[in-house]
Amino acid sequence: MGKKLVLFLCTGNSCRSQMAEGLVNRLLVDRWQAFSAGTDPSGYVHPLAIKAMSELDIDISDQRSKSVDEFRGQAFDAVITVCDDAAENCPIWLGSGRVHHIGFPDPADASGTEEERMRVFREVRDGLRRRVLKYLESLGDRLGEGEVGHGTT
Repeated sequence: MGKKLVLFLCTGNSCRSQMAEGLVNRLLVDRWQAFSAGTDPSGYVHPLAIKAMSELDIDISDQRSKSVDEFRGQAFDAVITVCDDAAENCPIWLGSGRVHHIGFPDPADASGTEEERMRVFREVRDGLRRRVLKYLESLGDRLGEGEVGHGTT
């Protein structure tokens, strides 16, 4: 059986969804392939997201900010919104896949010194690692039993 596919949706596709994509593609590489996109892509991956991920030896510096439109018509096993704004603006994923929301505050909105802002990026990164990976591991087990697959909701 091939890898399961997951799409992470956010608004700007510069922080949370980028970190989620990197985490899954590194830590669940045997079972999942991740992609990310935004409803209003920023056009860049946030430097502090890149830095936070590099602390885990995960390099997301080659990832790019993408529009959700790039993925229209593609089949996914799961579509996960990772910010409240995307949950409000994308209540219906028009493609296939089980839609699930796991919200996190936008670390790009953090203020203060770089270290204070990095603390927020680390908190979001670590929350993504705990909550998203746990969800995908559980869903992957159910998908393996034939509960759902590409093209189902």
